Amino acid sequence: MSLSFLRLSVLPLATFLFCYLLPYVHTSAQGLRAAVIKTDITPENSQWLVGYGPRKSTGIHDRIYHRVLVLDDGSTTFCLISSDICLVSPAEYDRVAARVQQELGIEPQNLWWTVTHTHSAPEVGPPGLPEVFMSERYEHEWDHDYTALVEDKLVSAVKEALASLVPAKLGIGWGHSNANINRRAIGPDGKASLGLNPDGPVDRRIGLIRVDHRDTDFPLALVANYAIHGTVLGQPHTEISGDAPGIVAAYVEEKIGAPMLFINGAAGNIAPIYSTYANPRAGHLSQFQVLLGDKILDANQQIVGTSSEVSLTSGSVTVLTPRKESLGWPEDLAAYSSKATDGTPMIRLPIRFLRVGGQLAIWSAPLELFCEISNEIRDQSPFDYTYYYGYANGWLGYLPTAAAYAEGGYETDVVSAFTPRAGQDLIQAVLGYLHGELRNRKQTPPSAD
Repeated sequence: MSLSFLRLSVLPLATFLFCYLLPYVHTSAQGLRAAVIKTDITPENSQWLVGYGPRKSTGIHDRIYHRVLVLDDGSTTFCLISSDICLVSPAEYDRVAARVQQELGIEPQNLWWTVTHTHSAPEVGPPGLPEVFMSERYEHEWDHDYTALVEDKLVSAVKEALASLVPAKLGIGWGHSNANINRRAIGPDGKASLGLNPDGPVDRRIGLIRVDHRDTDFPLALVANYAIHGTVLGQPHTEISGDAPGIVAAYVEEKIGAPMLFINGAAGNIAPIYSTYANPRAGHLSQFQVLLGDKILDANQQIVGTSSEVSLTSGSVTVLTPRKESLGWPEDLAAYSSKATDGTPMIRLPIRFLRVGGQLAIWSAPLELFCEISNEIRDQSPFDYTYYYGYANGWLGYLPTAAAYAEGGYETDVVSAFTPRAGQDLIQAVLGYLHGELRNRKQTPPSAD
């Protein structure tokens, strides 16, 4: 059963937010409206789990959910979904996005379906690229009934949110947590393997979006963006779980009385500080409530201003970059592949953008991205706040840095479809759009109701 949280609150932004937002606000009589829906997608039967080797679930440790946030400024309706799932194929996203557009009128550009990347959740839809990378894990048929349940509940949640929109205001802010660590252990031969690397690159920022009811002190939703693999629980653990992202979301929700959407970041080379343990106790799973949950709550308290006059501007760009030589490609991902004029196979990598007022830019990609790439884009962005939403709208594998390819390892050798130049192709395209189209596009004032 879906739960509609309509108790909303005053959740601030940086003290000077209003100064930055005013040049970008509209004067619509409506202002911002928002709604959030949380709906349970925990399977009632045993399911194949994604992550690690093939294994089936034997029970439920904690329940898993879709959390759906809809924002509407009077001219743009934007929908953000966070699901306690490991991966979905871009083909699965395309199928759901087409259905949402047909039934509810939201364009795919404005429908972002992100997954938390827990490795203790069921498969959803056809495997896509993972079957190319690791065919031994996908010798069974995917569960069409469970996939239909996940799809139906997602569409129903979006529909319910659209029908539940209320006047709202929004604030943004940064937080910090040491709950993660670089996971590419470098040996004396200079080669990488999965492990822990305290000296390696990491991203410990928490990017927050806080949405409140316009006229009360009750919160509507909190969105927390942080880079961390959902791998506190390892291969031996076979109970359904949201892993650290799900545990943290439930903890924060209990404290604030509203849903929290956990949005993973560039976690391709980032693990939780306790990783791949056989059970929750051994992995100190509950400690992430303190390590990350309390840090989200602390950052939330530091947001000191909100606005209801916030315009939403979305956009997209497709990055063309070479595909790894001799790599196979699934037929249902034909839309994500092409050839250069010289015949080189290319990947068509879709990137989405959302500008929120004048300060915040968000970009998303269907990638397991290395953090150095998103860090560089954030550092060079023209916006005061730049968030990267990973595992969004499907999964086209790992995109490491060029330096990582020289070190080798699982991420470069097994689960990447890209060549070493892909990172720079992505950085150039994203920064070009942030500095150009997204920053300079004139925002059209929404019409009043």
